[in-house]
Amino acid sequence: MLYQMEVNHDPAEAALQRYVRIFPYQDDIVSYARFLLTGIKKEQGQLDLYIEKASEHWKISRITYVDKNILRVAIYEMLYSTEVPPKVAIDEALELAKKFGSEESKDFINGILDKILKDHYQKGEGN
Repeated sequence: MLYQMEVNHDPAEAALQRYVRIFPYQDDIVSYARFLLTGIKKEQGQLDLYIEKASEHWKISRITYVDKNILRVAIYEMLYSTEVPPKVAIDEALELAKKFGSEESKDFINGILDKILKDHYQKGEGN
């Protein structure tokens, strides 16, 4: 859904509704997906700054859509949500990277998320 939003410039709710029509889910899953989509869209600029800062030498535009959106979900869950512990968000991101990313995705994503987690929690900003 994040890919659709980025590539097609779809609003969050339109992307979610299209997906739910094809794959009906329980209300709590749809509600959490809506929470993620709207939150990530709202905080996308800040999330991308976290990614660029942690990835050093990589512009956000050079990161694949898949890796970028896996990172956005994980960072949003780590920093803006109390639903998922940060380490669980990282583990889930790594599983997604193994399944949907390139051969290098898992290590790339792990490095960025680990750096963000350390930087964020060292400053005492954790949720």
